[in-house]
Amino acid sequence: MAFTKDMTIAQILRANPKTAEIFMSYGMHCLSCPGATGESVEQAAMVHGFDADKLLEDLNKVEE
Repeated sequence: MAFTKDMTIAQILRANPKTAEIFMSYGMHCLSCPGATGESVEQAAMVHGFDADKLLEDLNKVEE
């Protein structure tokens, strides 16, 4: 499954828990916070100040 900008952080983590390392490397350390369940990757990128496309590229490289 390819991850997309409209998916929430929680959806991605459920689909592949190994993606946590990628989120952490982008400074997103509160993966169990309420924002992670309701915030899309695109929204998180805007809030945290990084490129959503680059994050998705890295997330989609993670092997299951």
